[in-house]
Amino acid sequence: MNFKSILAIASCSTILLTGCSKKMNQFNADYFTVNPNPLEVVGDRVPATVTANIPAKFFLKNAEVTVTPYLVFDGEEVASQAYSFQGEKVRGNAPVISYDRGQSVTIPVMYNYQPEMIKSQLALAFTVRQGGKQYVLPRVVVANGVIATAALADAGTVTPAIAPDRFQRIINEKYAADILFLINRSNIRKGQLETEEIEDLNNEIVSAKNASNREIKEINISSYASPDGTYAFNSKLAQERENSTKAYLNDQLKKDNITEFGELTAQFTPEDWEGFQKLVAKSDIQDKDLILSVLSMYKDPEQREKEIRNLSSVFDQLAETILPQLRYSRITASIDVIGKSDQEIMELFQTNPRALSVDEILYAATLTDNNAQKLKIYDTAARQYPNDYRTFNDLGVAQFIAGDFDAAQASFAQAARLAPSEAQPQLNLGLASLRNKDFRDAKQKFGNAAGLNELGEATGTLYLMQGDINAANKAFGNSKSNNAALAQILAKNYSQAKSTLAGVASPDATTYYLYAVLGARTNNESMVKDNLQKAIKLDHTYAAKAAKDLEFANFNISNIAY
Repeated sequence: MNFKSILAIASCSTILLTGCSKKMNQFNADYFTVNPNPLEVVGDRVPATVTANIPAKFFLKNAEVTVTPYLVFDGEEVASQAYSFQGEKVRGNAPVISYDRGQSVTIPVMYNYQPEMIKSQLALAFTVRQGGKQYVLPRVVVANGVIATAALADAGTVTPAIAPDRFQRIINEKYAADILFLINRSNIRKGQLETEEIEDLNNEIVSAKNASNREIKEINISSYASPDGTYAFNSKLAQERENSTKAYLNDQLKKDNITEFGELTAQFTPEDWEGFQKLVAKSDIQDKDLILSVLSMYKDPEQREKEIRNLSSVFDQLAETILPQLRYSRITASIDVIGKSDQEIMELFQTNPRALSVDEILYAATLTDNNAQKLKIYDTAARQYPNDYRTFNDLGVAQFIAGDFDAAQASFAQAARLAPSEAQPQLNLGLASLRNKDFRDAKQKFGNAAGLNELGEATGTLYLMQGDINAANKAFGNSKSNNAALAQILAKNYSQAKSTLAGVASPDATTYYLYAVLGARTNNESMVKDNLQKAIKLDHTYAAKAAKDLEFANFNISNIAY
């Protein structure tokens, strides 16, 4: 053997001893743990953390390894961000792995969720750079499948906000007229019975008697004396004014042949200090502040009158401008205006909808639970009253519930153009954005809808779809919906979730599927199978979903799922 051969052998031995020429060994699946495993959907993404426990004497000092996490599913794969690690002799900025001690490193992964990912593998690919060369190590599968329960969040099931009608079947109207008296007198002067006020009041009472949709509920007489003179005298005077006014009114009702007027009530106030204070406060009397001060200082009526009379500079003004207005009887007629019955409204909608006011048409929609009928009613309302934002908003609500989301969004947008400051169209436009996963716009629109009852459900669903489970549960509050129950399941509040599902007003396939998930998580096999049967009966697509769903991996559901 010549010298060159000996030198080559010696050189090779040195390289082998230092690990400079040998390749990295293959990575072992046992080196890796994944949290969570299986992966889980959070919001609309699939995040996880891969922890690599690199053993001693494994990571070569002159090697740089780039790890790319791939999620492989349904004939395709998507990559998460690649991470690099290097040996101790590599010049670079990647984290260094000790050859002698080994090391634990973490690799965060993130994927945008796709439904096909339910059946998948998380595989790590390794590219090694070493001594100016590059080679690939075999991939290692570190996790299988994705639990996609969070993806059941559905903005399309959130109830949009109705802009309510202002229809009132019975509207109470009040008509009043005053009869003024001379000082210390209780007789009614003829001229006081010929005022425009009195004539208008009598005409309204007669009109109500003759109208089929009006009913006189009550006629009331309130009589007063001004606060000058003794309290005893004023008390007697106010009562006499009441009696004379009552006698006049009875004669007038008899003359007009009015026998049904509910109840005739009467009362008197000896001294109208409240009216006195209001009139003084509104007057331009120079010393009115002094008068008001006297009223606040003294509560006894006779002491009040004495102190005010002592204000000689202003009492004459009071006697001329204020006190005469406080010697009166007020007659008030309370009349109910009775609107159309439910039957009349629905019949008119069918035969002559133009005879209905906008509030009557909007009210008509509340008389049916059939969304197709609501659509027809709101469409008519929007065509007849195109300048009322409520008609387009409520039409959009019916379209949204029907699943015609594009049409609903257009209707909500028109409502918002007509009434930019109204809350209902803003919330509903936010729901449209949420369905399109435009979370920023949804949040902004929800911010414009403060005070609406529907806001809690909407914001709860927003947080749920963003993966903020704690905020979602807080926003949902006591809401009884599929989305609220889902948030509780994800937070592992299983007893609360069960109570919420039980309170869902109109259970659907998703409601029963969530019941089944709840049964799986609480190891209740009968709850799983019974509710899967109900879900699949209502929506056959849940059969294929359940067959792949890792929530049910520990249960034999083959006879249900197919």
